[in-house]
Amino acid sequence: MWRLWAADRADVAVSLAVLVGLVLLGEGVRRILGRVLAHSGLEAHAAELMSTLQLCCCTHELRVLSDVGRIERRLAHTLTYVAAVVHALTFRGAIGNPACTLVHVYRRRLVLGAALRLIVCQFAAAAAARTIMRFAWSLGLSGMHVHHQARGFQCTSPIHAPLTATAVELVCAFAVQTAMTHTRNVEDKYRVHAVAAVITTAVYAGGPSTGAVFNPALAFSTQFRCSGPSLAEYCLVYWLGPMLGEAPGVMCTCAYVCLSNHCVLLIKKL
Repeated sequence: MWRLWAADRADVAVSLAVLVGLVLLGEGVRRILGRVLAHSGLEAHAAELMSTLQLCCCTHELRVLSDVGRIERRLAHTLTYVAAVVHALTFRGAIGNPACTLVHVYRRRLVLGAALRLIVCQFAAAAAARTIMRFAWSLGLSGMHVHHQARGFQCTSPIHAPLTATAVELVCAFAVQTAMTHTRNVEDKYRVHAVAAVITTAVYAGGPSTGAVFNPALAFSTQFRCSGPSLAEYCLVYWLGPMLGEAPGVMCTCAYVCLSNHCVLLIKKL
């Protein structure tokens, strides 16, 4: 049995440097690809690929900090909040979530074919992130990375009751989708913080049960190789759960818009 240990300041500093490096590298590659692929019709796919890759790689490092480094939950949640803000500010219109991509289809912002191509990019980036982060950890930049490599990059799923876990992912996805929808008209500099606060709250509440991923591609990258549940249970929790959670949020928003328009018409008639 490996002795549980707490990450020291040097390990945390290295992980923070890795996170900053990942964001800067992702932003640089996004800008370069945006210029190279301009007017080719592929710039959206490149942005989706790089943004999802950034999201998954950063989440891998945050998970190692939490699971292997055993950092305090307050610090973990602070880093989650900061990461959510940074991702929102750097994604440049990319979605990074298959469930949200299908919501765009429902709202007729994307045709189904285009959405499926984006989803392929998201899952390709999710798979690539696992390989990239294993290589990064194998460099032994910190004692925590060395410890993680010595364990064979093993991880354990937090899922104990699949149906309960599915409900947790559903509720988290619903909360985040509702927050994103109801802040559409808010200035971006305020909106990103509001949505990041909801994401952090969801992670705080649902993290012990599922990790609070509520993103099928991100879960494929960070959760599916962990020991514990079967593949079917992983698909139920991390794929079906978020999909079912997005639907009520969208329907509630549509109902709210219809009711608001109806009230406006009644007021005008009066």
